[in-house]
Amino acid sequence: MSKRKAFLEAACKENVEDFLRFIQLHKDKTEPFDVEEVVQEMPRDQRQTLWGKLASLLQDVLQELPPERWERGREEGMEEESAVDPKHVMAVVDGVTLVAAVSLNVLQDGDTYTALLEIAHRLHDVLVLLPVPEAPLQHHIHTLCEAWWKKDLTDKEKFGRTAFLIALQKSFVLKKPGAEIQRVWSLHDVLLSLDYTSEDNKQIVDLLLQCFQRPIYIRNDDGKRFLVVLFSWNVNFIWVIHGTIKNQLEFYSKTMTTHIMEIYFRAWKKASGDFLEQIESACIQDFMQNAIFLHRASPVHAKVRQIVSYFHSRKGCHAVDKMLHNLYKPILWKALSATNFEVRANATLLFTEAFPIHDPDQSNQKVDETIQKQLDAAMGLLDDTHPTVRSNATLGVCKILAKCWELLPPTIITDFLKKLVFELAADSSSPDVRCSVFKCLTIVLDNALSHPLLEKLLPTLKYSLHDNSEKVRTAFLDMLIKVKAVRAAKFWDVCSMDHLLARLAIDSHSVSKRIVDLLYKSFFPVNESEREWCCRCITLIQMNPMAARKFYQFAHKHTAPTNIIKLMLAIRRVLNSCIQTDFDQTDINDSNKENSAQAEPLLGKDMAIVSRLLEVVVILWRSVEKALRQNEEAQKYTYAKFGNVIAKYFQAFEDDQCTVPLVQLASFMPPAAVPTFSCGVLSRLRRLEPGAVPSQYSQLLDCMCSWGQVADILELVTDWLTEALPRQGDKANANRKVRIIETVEAKPELALVYLEYLFSHTSTREKVLALDERPLKQLHTALGNWRSVLYTHLSSTTEDPKSPDVETALKVFVYHGRLGAHLQHTSSDGREYLLSLEHVAAWVAERVLPFLAKRPNGGDEDEEKEKSPPLAAKITESFLTVCRDVLLVGLGDDTFKGQMLHLCSLTLLSEAGYLCIPAVLPILKEVVDGFVPDHNNQAQENEEDPTTVILGVVANIFHKIVELLVRRLRKEPEEGKQLCQSALPALTDFLQVAQAWDTAPLSGVFSTLFAVIVVEQSHLLQKITHPEEVITPESVEDMPALPSILLSVILKSPSVTRAFLTEVSSSVDSEAISSLNEVAAVLRVLAVIKHVGQSKAALKSAATSAQQQLHKHAATSVDGSDIQRVIYESSVKTLNEILDL
Repeated sequence: MSKRKAFLEAACKENVEDFLRFIQLHKDKTEPFDVEEVVQEMPRDQRQTLWGKLASLLQDVLQELPPERWERGREEGMEEESAVDPKHVMAVVDGVTLVAAVSLNVLQDGDTYTALLEIAHRLHDVLVLLPVPEAPLQHHIHTLCEAWWKKDLTDKEKFGRTAFLIALQKSFVLKKPGAEIQRVWSLHDVLLSLDYTSEDNKQIVDLLLQCFQRPIYIRNDDGKRFLVVLFSWNVNFIWVIHGTIKNQLEFYSKTMTTHIMEIYFRAWKKASGDFLEQIESACIQDFMQNAIFLHRASPVHAKVRQIVSYFHSRKGCHAVDKMLHNLYKPILWKALSATNFEVRANATLLFTEAFPIHDPDQSNQKVDETIQKQLDAAMGLLDDTHPTVRSNATLGVCKILAKCWELLPPTIITDFLKKLVFELAADSSSPDVRCSVFKCLTIVLDNALSHPLLEKLLPTLKYSLHDNSEKVRTAFLDMLIKVKAVRAAKFWDVCSMDHLLARLAIDSHSVSKRIVDLLYKSFFPVNESEREWCCRCITLIQMNPMAARKFYQFAHKHTAPTNIIKLMLAIRRVLNSCIQTDFDQTDINDSNKENSAQAEPLLGKDMAIVSRLLEVVVILWRSVEKALRQNEEAQKYTYAKFGNVIAKYFQAFEDDQCTVPLVQLASFMPPAAVPTFSCGVLSRLRRLEPGAVPSQYSQLLDCMCSWGQVADILELVTDWLTEALPRQGDKANANRKVRIIETVEAKPELALVYLEYLFSHTSTREKVLALDERPLKQLHTALGNWRSVLYTHLSSTTEDPKSPDVETALKVFVYHGRLGAHLQHTSSDGREYLLSLEHVAAWVAERVLPFLAKRPNGGDEDEEKEKSPPLAAKITESFLTVCRDVLLVGLGDDTFKGQMLHLCSLTLLSEAGYLCIPAVLPILKEVVDGFVPDHNNQAQENEEDPTTVILGVVANIFHKIVELLVRRLRKEPEEGKQLCQSALPALTDFLQVAQAWDTAPLSGVFSTLFAVIVVEQSHLLQKITHPEEVITPESVEDMPALPSILLSVILKSPSVTRAFLTEVSSSVDSEAISSLNEVAAVLRVLAVIKHVGQSKAALKSAATSAQQQLHKHAATSVDGSDIQRVIYESSVKTLNEILDL
């Protein structure tokens, strides 16, 4: 039996297994059976018979198990055997699909394919019912529908629509949709058969709009072609597409916007008739209007400008020029004279970018007249009243000059440039305009034809280098760099070298960097000899020493480290020639070279030049220090070269100006390279007197640190601090190593100066803290022992002349705490140094706080003892400040926080504890700041939770602080006001942190504030004796002292104000406020807040709560006293004013 006949007989329900076997053989690449070959060899009538049998087979299997039951059948099949296996049914359907697909390939003109059409319809129905995800069966049926459309067979619209719809859907869900997008593009003609207005196609319309929201469609070439075609589907669809793109424009990147503008341009180019008119009016002109009328701060303004600019860049084409002329005509010229400056500024950019805007169909004479009018308009825009418009006009005019220089009359060009250079570059009303002139002249310089004229005009701008605006100076230098790059003129003819160096010496980093860019080749010509480098260096130093420093700070950015080192060694040879000594045999051996010692310029004994050259070497060495560390051989060579001569430099160059750079130079080298100097550094530090200025010790300390001898400095400091303490006895320290000690008195003040320097600079601090723990512990202990000196000053009635002064002792006390914080930070584990701080806190509580009790005047002894409270307050404040810093950097744990809060409580309970309020408030702020409010955390609402306990203590301490402030204001009003003023910054910071907690216990902070403000205000109302005295305050100055201060702090921050008003509403609603005076006091506070204009919603809410309480006193307006009635009426008036906001 032939293959054709066997395959034909297998195409029925009875022989379905044979049919599936044939299909499997076709799919097996190793088997010779090919369904397409078999079908192609069949006669026409056999093919029709095959299609009829396959149609019956397909009908039978689909009746047994319709597609909607396939998924359910699979699930049931896992539990019990079903009569029909879904997999079997799907295999049969897939086989029929395969035969139908190959049949399309062999279909010939005149063939009757009614049965094949029936198969296609049934498979189409299966495809519609199947889910979208990619699966072999769906893919095969989808391919069949696509092929049916492309074959242009009966009912192709139905199959094409489905193929198109599914391709669209799949392109959105696949991870790599490139192939599906290509398929969508191949089916784009399907759109011509679809009715845009039909409800049946609404799903497709929605999907088509989604294409404009998919970056993959916008970036893909086929996708882009497809999106362009969508503009030609239906005229009404264009506006919908445009709206979709505008909504998405904010989220497009610059690259995506580039693709979008290409799509618009290509759509416009392909369009004609109504479609062209709609794209121009609904899309392009709409973009033009938005580019004119949108605020510059709008997130889409830049994207709209980008799209419009694309059309401008296509100018020169007849169609584009015609379109721009027609679309701009009704909107642009009105916008250039609009009242709003932003509209004029935006229109100016569009106008100058699109220049010339003309109708190419007009005669040449008419075009010339149009262009002349536009040039006159551009000149007028340069005189606009607003600087933004003038800046934009400057940019536009420069673009016009650069683009159209050859086409414009010389007089027009000269007029424009004179306007820019003589007037706008000196526009005193706006630095932005001046800056714009210099930025935009670089655009004109790109046109070589402009150089002769600009060479004459630019020198008039030389004083712009000294403009009081940094951005103008920066723009001017950028222009000079451009002048140099394009060789339009000699930059020193535009601005003299003296001016450039003067500005380099004093200006900011950004300006100096540009001046160095400009001058680099002049003073460091890398193609010249090293001797020439030195000559230029000396010349630069002679012209301006400060500028020379700046120049060589930036030099390493322009050349390789090798050249920097060569310059350093060349300067070394010049310095050697100054002292007329051959310290380096290589100099003698190289005497025949151009850069040998004999060939160097001689400086004689000019110490000023020598010192500057040494400074240059230091600056250069510092700039290549990292590169030297990475090249050990070069580092050793440099060490050897300078190590051979530096001792002689110290001998020959004894001037103070030379000593400083020589010490810095020595610090770069190991101590073995400078043995004579390095051995004497510590002695020099030891011999310095208290009161030494930083320049005397800073270099020496840096040297010691760079040599790894920081431990010796700490030992010196520790010795001085230990020896300066009053001796308890002549006990010898048996643990000290034997060493030669110079007989120098202890200098604790100088020890503190050295410590301050070491810990104030990152490089030295890192070296100190990198030491072993032993010297640091010894220093920490020595600092801690000075507490006894403070206690002696506190407790003694007479001053001991041999005892260290109190100021030094107080500084040592502070350094003890600071060093403990550093050591705690560097320690890997434990809390040893936190424990040390806690011990100091206990000492303060036990030994210092008792002296915070004021005693009444009663004799000389009492007068002496009255000196103790200020000192005790200083000690306490100093320690609290250190602890605040510990908490600020996150070193304090809960135990430490608890101890600090305990000390704060004890401090405030002391009689003169109020003096420490400015130091206590920052502690409270840092403690609260160390916790994160979690409104969903139930643990924080638990009274036994550690966080809740600590924050409860904070709230209580704050309550005590407010009590103390009230008491001081009542007893000593002037002193109380000064105390409040000193506490204001810390109080502001604390409330800012506390407002983040809207739950207990910290909500009690605002309860305290509200209570004291209302009590003070109601107390004032009770004192009123005449109705005329009832006046509603309008500002915080009209309120009593403490409420005035507290409200001024509250009203500084909108968030704190809202938190306070929330507390007002809560307290009033709880009926804690009941009397008329109290309600009136609340409304007076709200009146003050109303005049500030903050938190209107919270303010109205609080006023509504107060309204309910005020209504309870309505009878007062009839039965009450005159004063009560006036207070009530005033309160009602205030309430109405607030509610009418």
